[in-house]
Amino acid sequence: MKFRIGLTIGDANGIGPEIIYKLLSDERLLDLCTPIVYGHADVFETLAERAGDAAISFQVARTTEHLEFKKPSLITCWDEDLPITPGQPTKASGRAALLSLQRASADLKAGLLDAIVTAPIDKENIQAPGFNFPGHTEFLAAFFGVPDNLMLLTSDTLRVALVTGHVPIRDIASRITVEAILRKAALLLDSLHLDFQIAKPRIAVLGLNPHAGDRGLIGKEEQDIIIPAVKQLKAKGHLVFGPYPADGFFANQQYTQFDAVLAMYHDQGLIPFKSLAFHDGVNFTAGLPVVRTSPDHGTAYDIAGQGIAREDSIRQALYLAIDVVRRRQESTDLTANRMETGSLPKTPSGRSKR
Repeated sequence: MKFRIGLTIGDANGIGPEIIYKLLSDERLLDLCTPIVYGHADVFETLAERAGDAAISFQVARTTEHLEFKKPSLITCWDEDLPITPGQPTKASGRAALLSLQRASADLKAGLLDAIVTAPIDKENIQAPGFNFPGHTEFLAAFFGVPDNLMLLTSDTLRVALVTGHVPIRDIASRITVEAILRKAALLLDSLHLDFQIAKPRIAVLGLNPHAGDRGLIGKEEQDIIIPAVKQLKAKGHLVFGPYPADGFFANQQYTQFDAVLAMYHDQGLIPFKSLAFHDGVNFTAGLPVVRTSPDHGTAYDIAGQGIAREDSIRQALYLAIDVVRRRQESTDLTANRMETGSLPKTPSGRSKR
């Protein structure tokens, strides 16, 4: 069975359409999945004209019910003209990005897609009555009604999860609590077990302060919050270690000894991740009832329209989406079989898989 993967175009004045164009230009992709782009064919025709390339022959429809899935498909999400000004975000491109995301998310919720891969948005120009969120992750959590979620950056060599995400630096310390660490660690453990099929994952927890607080000399969060949280996780039998000073941890490549790293805040985790895995890194939203991935980069306005954007990360995002959908399906089938025999396995966090 080939899974149906929705692709949102992101901001059309960024590199989203270009990396999707390059991704779909490889016809071998159709052997792996059924890609469905949410946007408008004119965006890609304009892109091809400016690059002097042949336009992608999309099967265009208003709804997925009218698709035959024999070639790359495109769902038309708006009717009006969308002026393309590479590198210059506009209200029109923000609105188009939102319409693309909303349609793909609705189809995902309705079971018409198996997963979505989201191209980069501009977090400022997408703001609208239907979108009052700091990013994709928060929008999708609200759209699918989950109380919590986890931003998880992943590559072949490194996985980094965040306790706090799109939060101003001045607010981070107040949001680092024992309860927050335990919640995020539970989501991470569940995802490593279910989505990555790691039976007994090893997790490293980073400190918040320089030198992980130096035993309270540079901040008390490690002693008062992070260490007690790690002890609680260890008491439940989980292989959780730390807190580690973030700088030395990555400089000494200690991350190679673990299946994932739990960072306290956005840049603490994303700067080393992008430094080590920028071109093949993937942003995965754990904790959702559906599968969503994205490339680990932004709109890249500085190179938009130049034809030099690399599609490596969005390709890896699509591959991961396929893998996670398949693993979840296999887990669901296994759980159903075990329920018939009266033996229901537990997830690493201790919750039954239901």
